[in-house]
Order: sequence, then C-alpha cells, then structure tokens
Amino acid sequence: MAAKPLLPGNPLDPGMARAEWEKEIRKLGRFNLAIFGKTGVGKSTLVNAIFGEDVARTGIGRPVTQDSHLYLAKSGTLGLYDTKGLEIGTSSEQILAELQTFIDSRRGRDASEHIHIAYYCIRAGDHRIEPAERAFIDGLHRLGLPVFLVLTQVHRRNGVYRGEHMEFADYLAGLGLPVHAGRPYPTAALPDHQLGFESFGLQELLTDTYGRAPESVQTALAAAQVIDRSMKRRAARARIAAAATAAGGVGATPIPFTDAALLVPLQMGMMASIAQVYRIPMDSALAASLAATALATNAGRMAATSLMKMLPGVNFVVMGISAAVAASFTTAMGTAWLTVCEMMADGRFGPLDSMDNDRISAEFMRLFKTTFGDAVDRIGRRARNDGGA
Repeated sequence: MAAKPLLPGNPLDPGMARAEWEKEIRKLGRFNLAIFGKTGVGKSTLVNAIFGEDVARTGIGRPVTQDSHLYLAKSGTLGLYDTKGLEIGTSSEQILAELQTFIDSRRGRDASEHIHIAYYCIRAGDHRIEPAERAFIDGLHRLGLPVFLVLTQVHRRNGVYRGEHMEFADYLAGLGLPVHAGRPYPTAALPDHQLGFESFGLQELLTDTYGRAPESVQTALAAAQVIDRSMKRRAARARIAAAATAAGGVGATPIPFTDAALLVPLQMGMMASIAQVYRIPMDSALAASLAATALATNAGRMAATSLMKMLPGVNFVVMGISAAVAASFTTAMGTAWLTVCEMMADGRFGPLDSMDNDRISAEFMRLFKTTFGDAVDRIGRRARNDGGA
C-alpha cells in the first residue's frame, strides 16, 4: 500500500514551500524577556548587544495587546517586556501590579506567551542598591520569575577589573537577594576604546539565561541572540536530528527511496527552521532552499538507484536500508544547509536581500554530495557485511 505524500500536490511548489516555512516559523515560538532597572543603567545597550543592534530602540514593533508592555521584535523570536515611562521606586507597585495581571492573563496559554526570564540591571558606578530596588527584586521573585541581577558598565582593562566595581558586586552577592546563582552578573556591553575598557560578561549571561529558560523556547532564544554562533549551531543540529528521525519513518514504508519527493515537506520545514535560527529572512532564503532541495532530491534518487543496483534482490524495507538512506539523505541536506546559512549570515553570498542563488546552490550541492555520498557508501558496506549481497 503506497504511503501518502506528507503534503498534497507538488511539494516543490513555491506556494506550498512558503506555507511550510511559515508553519515552521510559528512552531519556533518566542522567548520573552522582562528587563528592569533605573533610567540610565544601560538596559537598551545590554539588549542591543545580545540581540542585535537597535533591537531595544527601533527593532520593537507593536505590543502584543493594546495595553501590554510586551513588545515584539521584528525577528519574531524575541519579546521584550519593557515598562516604558515608568520608574523603579516611584512606580514600582504599579509595575508589579501590571506584570502580575499580565502573567495571570497568560496562564494556560502557549509557552511563547509567558514571561520566561527577568533581568534587573544596576550600574556598577552607582555603588549602591536602593531599598525600593531590593523590594522590587523581591516582588519579581514572588511573581515566580527567574531573576538575573545584571551589573552593567563594569570596567575591565587587560583582564583586570576595577576594584570598587568588584567590591560592589561582592556586596550585592552578600545581600541574599532572590536572584539566579545568588549573585550579580558583571557585564560591559560595549568596549571603551578610548579608555581601554573591554566588553565582557555577555556570553556567561546568555549561556545561563539559555539554561534557565524553558526548553520549549530555547530554540527561539538561540535564534534571537547574535553573540553565540555555537548556540545557533546546537539548535540547528537538534532540528536536523528530529527531521532525520522522521525521515527514517517515511523511508521505512513500502516505497523505495527513489520516491524521494515524499521527504521534501520534512526537509523544507527543517531548512526553514535552520534559516530562522540564523536570522535569514524567508524571502531571501526560500528561492535558494527550493533550488537546493530540487537538486538534492535528484542526486539522492540517483544515489539510491545505484545502491539498489549494487545490492540486487535485497528487500530494502525489511533490512532497514531505505530508512537509513532517507535519514542519511535528510541529515546530509540539513548539515549542508546549516553551513550555507552560516555563510549567508556572514555575507559570503552578498547582501541578504540580493544573494547569489546560483552560488548558494553550488556550495550546497558540493557539501551535500560529499556527506551523502559517504553515508551511502557506509550503508552499502554494512548491508553487504550483513549478508545483503
């Protein structure tokens, strides 16, 4: 009995591919960060450094509702809860009351609608934390939010920290505040080249934020941030592994792998997710992914046909060869596409709004053929050793 295609019609149709991309983007979800602190402590600078230049100033669009303080970034994978116009101390009770209302209104909804982490920022040069700030941090904790205490604008030159700044950090750590790790995170979002002060601390803050965020939004956080390429790579590889597992299930049906088009919807979703992790706009990457998928599908069909000729009389489904080829095919596509997305993000194919799709396809196929060819050879050797020939 023939398996049904995962999507009706031609899976390489641009309209269907766009729908698959849009569905995958929605599945990626959104990481929501609440950020607080007194005016002038560098909240916007910190957010821009972690999530991209001008996110806090111009990258935030409409609020999720008319009266909400949760603003959506253009990337779609980041939300910032920012109480604009309200000041800690004079408006603390109002801020906490509105945040409580927001949290209560999101109970039972998808995780992408929740507040996941709160940052409370204090400037190192202020050398003091006011009672109202301590009370506010306690209030955030009572609301059930993981609170990160971020010490901003810490001076460090040639690895040596400014003494009074670190004394202040030690003082804060000794207060017993209900914050993550029980201590502040010393940071400098931007270097001061004139004075020789270094930028530091953002990687540790991001890594621990990722570890504390719910698993369901970690990929969204990996996509939203711009300072840790390895975090994006891990998220992309996890998506590849999931797609390969699903492809193995398709390959285990009584259809030879030569009908490789059955795998295209899985692969389009995988490629959409990876492109989103690397913040490649859909309109910029969709045409390239379609061309790459068409080329890879033809190459995969030819490789599978050659393998069948090498192993005449073998029941590919019974021996699991078809499933192994399908999984390896999808892994090779994902691995090649991951590398290409990194190259796109680095501008190797030109500006994102006018990339050279022919060069993208050529590089993708070079990478894909090497990885998939090696996998097919391994599968063939294993089958022969198991008595398949």
